Amino acid sequence: QMASATLFASSPSNEDRTAVAATRFADLARQLDDVSREAFYGLVKADGFAPWFARVTPMEEIGLLPLGSRPARRGLSVESLEDLRAIPWVFSWTQARINLAGWYGLGSALEAVGDVELLRTAYTEWPLFGAMIKNVEMSLAKTDEHIARRYLELADRDDLAAKVLDEMLRTREWVLRVSGGSDVLEDRPVLARAVRLRSPYVDALSHLQLRALRAIRTSGSTDPTDGDHRLLLLTVNGIAAGLQNTG
Repeated sequence: QMASATLFASSPSNEDRTAVAATRFADLARQLDDVSREAFYGLVKADGFAPWFARVTPMEEIGLLPLGSRPARRGLSVESLEDLRAIPWVFSWTQARINLAGWYGLGSALEAVGDVELLRTAYTEWPLFGAMIKNVEMSLAKTDEHIARRYLELADRDDLAAKVLDEMLRTREWVLRVSGGSDVLEDRPVLARAVRLRSPYVDALSHLQLRALRAIRTSGSTDPTDGDHRLLLLTVNGIAAGLQNTG
């Protein structure tokens, strides 16, 4: 797959197509970049975001897993994003069935452009943009709004939770407008079927993880050997295997 992709991307015809499209859609790219960056920073730079993130995801508990060569965070507590490492950041959002790092800000950017015909033209004629939309579709396919709401209820910040859920719905709506599909992964039936088959089993694990997280948050326990922690870590492994995404 890697060899095929490299050969295809570096073929003269594809390079020419990409170069022409990059020039043609340069203004579109700048607008998408500006708006999505503003939306993303509006969330992650909000007061209290980092400790809120640590509470609504199993970020702290992921650091107890016996894997990796470095701790999940740099400090003793999560007080800012500078305390976090990149892989646990993505992994934590994946475990919460939110996958925020894979899509947040794009919906606002597409909505700000608003020109569906222009966006659809870029989708079909600009390989980079088309690949990005397809990757976001895959990320959205592995989110679950109802389970995500349960994780976001673990902390008392309705303003931040609303930002996440609103952008999730906005991004899904605009990605489908651009792709012209009625559902994500519509043009990739094999992958869509695999996600649908795995989802019920992952859902059960997510509910078990939520149960364990609530118990840990309520008790304040930091003992990695107690029953709630053991259950949570088992579900982390299971969810990662079921979604086939880690970070």
